[in-house]
Amino acid sequence: MQFRESQPIYLQIADYVCERILLKEWKTGERIPSVRELAVQLEVNPNTVLRTYDYLQQNEIIQNQRGVGYHVSSSAMKTAMKYRRNDFMERDLPSLFRNLYLLDMEIEELAVMYEKYKRSNFNEKSNMSRVK
Repeated sequence: MQFRESQPIYLQIADYVCERILLKEWKTGERIPSVRELAVQLEVNPNTVLRTYDYLQQNEIIQNQRGVGYHVSSSAMKTAMKYRRNDFMERDLPSLFRNLYLLDMEIEELAVMYEKYKRSNFNEKSNMSRVK
């Protein structure tokens, strides 16, 4: 995983976990990778993943079942979507609007491109089953 300097790594990992949930790769009630497993997979310190998991647990996206591991909470889909939506609105959307203004583009131009992107990157049946 490539990390950006503009955001703490633990929050970028939280985005990664939320994305897995929103793409339905990790389903409600399912066990997610352990702290060590995810740390190895993402090539980060286990303490960073632990901080991420604590953060996601506080936000009721995952839950820890003592002795069994971390699992996707029953409210994870709704909560993860709200979390990602707020993040997008606060962090990404202002930059997008600024670029639209500077490039003298209209939102209607993006609508066509967005539909094309969805068709080419996501399975139509699940609407969110795979990302390129």
